[in-house]
Amino acid sequence: MTSTVPAPGTLPQALGSARAGDTPMADGSALQAVLLDMDGTLVDTEGFWWDVEVEIFAGLGHTLDDSWRHVVVGGPMTRSAGFLIEATGADIALAELMVLLNQGFEDRIDRALPLMPGAARLLAELAAYEIPTALVSASHRRIIDRVLTSLGPQHFALTVAGDEVERTKPHPDPYLLAASGLGADPARCAVVEDTATGVAAAEAAGCHVVAVPSIAPIAPADRRTVVSSLEEVDLAFLRGLLVA
Repeated sequence: MTSTVPAPGTLPQALGSARAGDTPMADGSALQAVLLDMDGTLVDTEGFWWDVEVEIFAGLGHTLDDSWRHVVVGGPMTRSAGFLIEATGADIALAELMVLLNQGFEDRIDRALPLMPGAARLLAELAAYEIPTALVSASHRRIIDRVLTSLGPQHFALTVAGDEVERTKPHPDPYLLAASGLGADPARCAVVEDTATGVAAAEAAGCHVVAVPSIAPIAPADRRTVVSSLEEVDLAFLRGLLVA
């Protein structure tokens, strides 16, 4: 059963397969854990958030510029919502807007929740080989728990929500917390992300990153591999990141 992230200072040692990880290679570069983003990476929901934002601001008498989509994608809700309030001058409090955004998003995922191509296969493979896996999202706990019913909570030893850390993405805190909770060295973790904000968080934590851009392009870099789809990512691919 999936555990939520515990309070700082009370992180458990990884259990069972989470403690095992891969057998260390000669250079000590074994893959110890895989940390996965949610929106736009495993589930095709980045467009859902934008649709909700457009709908809410239309009701407030404002039209969102499509170019803003690249600004708000992948970030914490406080940043995205705050930006849209400032950009439009809408008369709504940040807290009220965040409630409306979560409610609107929940309505959409209750109607349909498409997985990204390759997501189900990758999760099944990681589970079959008992690779310690965590879900690390900037979305709030209430959203993550709803999505987990479709993703399968059994696929994750640990989940980290954006409202459970003092600093969420692009800060490294969520990924550092996930790695610690799995008993893994961040340098021996592979992260899969779809936005520049998430990539920045994972790289700041010292992880190896696979970027699968969903909205805005992401350039390759040191310790960062860019692919066009999760269908290109499997366990052998992730293990290869640590020995390249």
